[in-house]
Amino acid sequence: MTGDGFATALRSRGTHWLVHADGTRSRLPVERWHGTAEAAILAVVARCAGPTLDLGCGPGRLTQALTGAGVTTVGVDVSARAVALTRARGAVAVQADLFDPLPAEGRWRHAVLLDGNIGIGGDPAALLRRCRALLRPAGSVLVELDPPGSGAWRGQARVVSGRRRGPSFRWARLDTRAVPEVAAAAGLTVREVYPAGRRWFAELAAG
Repeated sequence: MTGDGFATALRSRGTHWLVHADGTRSRLPVERWHGTAEAAILAVVARCAGPTLDLGCGPGRLTQALTGAGVTTVGVDVSARAVALTRARGAVAVQADLFDPLPAEGRWRHAVLLDGNIGIGGDPAALLRRCRALLRPAGSVLVELDPPGSGAWRGQARVVSGRRRGPSFRWARLDTRAVPEVAAAAGLTVREVYPAGRRWFAELAAG
């Protein structure tokens, strides 16, 4: 969850929707983002055994949880508001586009893309290639996916908050069945796909 398109959702906790150009829309779980790490997130934390980048960190609940678990963690977000909120939790965060130079490139054990962040940039294969470049050999990407059967989609989206329509930006969706092909295009292999409650996640391995 990142980008100027999400700035309104970070500033207020009203009802916000992510509306795709194909007509699909989903309610943004803003309260969850601003809260503490839920069970599904803690399960991701348990899989992080070394230095971790939280890409599109938003208000920093994962960054905070990883830090609290003793994992060296840096949150990354283009939104100054997101970075400020993450730092207010006592975690480390940098304001940057994840495609720009980042600290310790090639030395991270894990990169994490949660809360729909596989959509960043509208090209999941390019995004995963970038993640792979950030990792050390044998590192992994932990990613949240759509449920089986929803397929893959790329196009424009915007955040709608009441009568306010945010700017259009490139976005994507990827489900559990579509991820092997996309991961392979990025030089990654699917280590595991697993559910957590009603949500789905995958670990993609480099090397």
